[in-house]
Amino acid sequence: MLEAAFDQARGLRATKPVQVVAITGGKGGVGKTNVSVNLGVALAQRGRGVMLLDADLGLANVDVLLGLRPRWTLAHVLSGERELPEVIVEGPAGLRIVPAASGVAGMADLPPSVYGGLIQAFGQLAVDLDVLLVDTAAGVSEGVMSFARAAQDVLVVVCDEPASLADAYALIKLLSTQHGVSRFRVLTNMVRRARDGRELFHKLLSVCDQYLDVVLEFAGAVPFDDYLRKAVQQRQSVLEAYPRSPAAFALRQLAEQVEHWPRVSGASGHLEFFFERMLRPATAAVGGSA
Repeated sequence: MLEAAFDQARGLRATKPVQVVAITGGKGGVGKTNVSVNLGVALAQRGRGVMLLDADLGLANVDVLLGLRPRWTLAHVLSGERELPEVIVEGPAGLRIVPAASGVAGMADLPPSVYGGLIQAFGQLAVDLDVLLVDTAAGVSEGVMSFARAAQDVLVVVCDEPASLADAYALIKLLSTQHGVSRFRVLTNMVRRARDGRELFHKLLSVCDQYLDVVLEFAGAVPFDDYLRKAVQQRQSVLEAYPRSPAAFALRQLAEQVEHWPRVSGASGHLEFFFERMLRPATAAVGGSA
């Protein structure tokens, strides 16, 4: 099923590759979805064609954060009831959102074969995109691994909690030793001072340098900001509700960085490399372990 879906997607090429960024964190509660939503809005405000895929397939909440009420979700695409273009909703600044289902039995633990339907759906998507953001679920499920290893960039969101660092390390270890991902970008979230964000990054970096053969790059720090909490309560992005807030400023800086991240080498078609990587089997574990 996966091979057939890929063959169909492969024939539907566009003229440019799409930058795919998986936003993940290992642990829930680190602000991953807030980062995904606001980064998407910031990139859209910069004139980029952006789509945000809510890949937390069992506990979706991107639409909730933005006060959207989608009639159809990704569950209807995977069941064959709807085509992907029918479920896409438009958010702030023209950000396009693929909403997932929340509280639908079975969506959180899909078998690998079902991802063929997702691959096929995106292969048939005829929209002009520059960036696809993938907001993964928390944890290290097969779905999280599939989306993260398929993406061009993996952005790991951490906050200043021991559990956040431990779970981020576990996620990085699993992706590096079993799925061949060797480069990660780390965003520190809800920090009190900019230097706290750097220090938090270096804590994670020191452990990874000791036990893993990976490259970690500091993507920036988003400060703890009451305006962000107010924006959530208002079901708006902080960039729209409070554009001059510290969090909005930091997220615009992140968007500027993302625009300068290198595109995947050799990508020849519209999300084609994303499909190829989703079909790639897990690699054998190599290197050291902790």
